[in-house]
Amino acid sequence: MKLRMGMIGGGEGSLTGPVHRMAARLDGLAELVCGAFSSDPAVSSSTGARDGLPSARIYDNWQEMIIRESALPFDIRPHFITIVTPNHLHYGPAKMALEAGFHVICDKPLCISVTEAADLQETVERTGRLFCLTHNYTGYPMVKRAREMVLGGELGDVRKVIVEYLQGWLTTPLEKTDNRQAIWRSDPSKAGIAGAMADIGTHAFNLAEYITGQEVKALSASLRSVVQGRVLDDDGTVSLLFGNGMNGTLLASQVATGEENNLSIRIYGEKGGLIWRQMEPNTLTLLWPDAPVQLVRTGTSFTGTGRASAMHTRIPAGHPEGFIEAFANLYRNFMMHIIALNEGRNPDVVADYPGINEGVRGMKFLEAVVASSANGSFRTAL
Repeated sequence: MKLRMGMIGGGEGSLTGPVHRMAARLDGLAELVCGAFSSDPAVSSSTGARDGLPSARIYDNWQEMIIRESALPFDIRPHFITIVTPNHLHYGPAKMALEAGFHVICDKPLCISVTEAADLQETVERTGRLFCLTHNYTGYPMVKRAREMVLGGELGDVRKVIVEYLQGWLTTPLEKTDNRQAIWRSDPSKAGIAGAMADIGTHAFNLAEYITGQEVKALSASLRSVVQGRVLDDDGTVSLLFGNGMNGTLLASQVATGEENNLSIRIYGEKGGLIWRQMEPNTLTLLWPDAPVQLVRTGTSFTGTGRASAMHTRIPAGHPEGFIEAFANLYRNFMMHIIALNEGRNPDVVADYPGINEGVRGMKFLEAVVASSANGSFRTAL
């Protein structure tokens, strides 16, 4: 039996909506059964019709969808609801869906304030529902291997982390055109307190904490709006202090001219280092003081690829695995958790997906970054 999925947001013209739908279907574990895909009823209707949904289960707004779907028999209503709206419309739908008894998948960042994040965390704990936040880069096989190596001590004590997320798509005032993605990301009423740092900086922050297993305890930050007239930041630099005393640097920019989607992380320990680049995701570069540079590749039989990497590898070596597959790994693990919960057993892959805690961490990071930058890069605790 497939799990039934509902969706809020993700209508025609959406960047992430189609990605989520493809990822959910990749393993044959889910089917889309209902949706409120847009605040424009016509767009919602056309999106749902294109996906083959009956008109009775295509809604004009998310409130109506949750109310009506929660009234359906348990063998018809969705098992989980995916939220792929702009940031300001994460909190309300997520809270209402959780309280209506649905598990929830939500795009990042979690919401627009620590207050909202804490309330959602309380709601998740109170309702007992599962929650996944789609920091999809944690789904890549070589990211799994990097985490295994760091936590397993193969690099020794970690001394330095450098994580960068560089894009160039906002080097011009694109928000002044009809580009929907740029418009809402540049609007504080929809994006929240940060721009580039919320959109891509939270991914970099999450990746650093995920691979190292260490939480950031304090930071100092400098945010800028490079493009004239832009209200929210489009460029930022953050110095990080981790719980083990390690220092790190985080760069996030959407005005790095010519860059596409250049997310990378470098981690250096006392015994060696590693480099992972999202634009070359099948390769993990290992650096050793007394041996040649080593390249570990996804899907090979080499024992150094690790168990977690193997579990998240879908195709043989040499066949690129990318963005959709990484998203699908989160969906698969989340859905396997739901299935195990429904069957009264432990999941085969134990909650290996970002959850509500990662969402709260991300909002604390954003508020600390904004506060630090406003106070002249003064060190701020998380």
